[in-house]
Amino acid sequence: MKRSRQFRQIRRRFRLALWEQLRVVWPIASGLVAFQLVLGTSVSFLQGWPLGDAFYFTFVTVLTIGYGDLVPKGFLARLIAMVIGFTGILLTGLVAAVGVRALDQATDESVESSRVNHAAEPSGRENT
Repeated sequence: MKRSRQFRQIRRRFRLALWEQLRVVWPIASGLVAFQLVLGTSVSFLQGWPLGDAFYFTFVTVLTIGYGDLVPKGFLARLIAMVIGFTGILLTGLVAAVGVRALDQATDESVESSRVNHAAEPSGRENT
């Protein structure tokens, strides 16, 4: 029962830390996504694709899935697709860093609080 409460507290602290981290990097992440969409739109213009296909291509490329159903043919469109992929790596790294930082903060607080709890135990009691 005590462990379950501790895990709930860690999850709660993680969500709070994640929210704080996202508030910090939100302008960067949204700027990257907007930049990716602009690049995807330019690829669709160069290739003559509909706008829906452009967004689909962009997100498939950003997430490094690359199904291959939409493939840019020209040099400039391929170059832009590589830039889209690179910014996808940046965005993925940013999201991973935010998650790791939030988890680190949540578990650091957990370790500190357990140290305080152990230090507060009566000295006559032995830990086994």
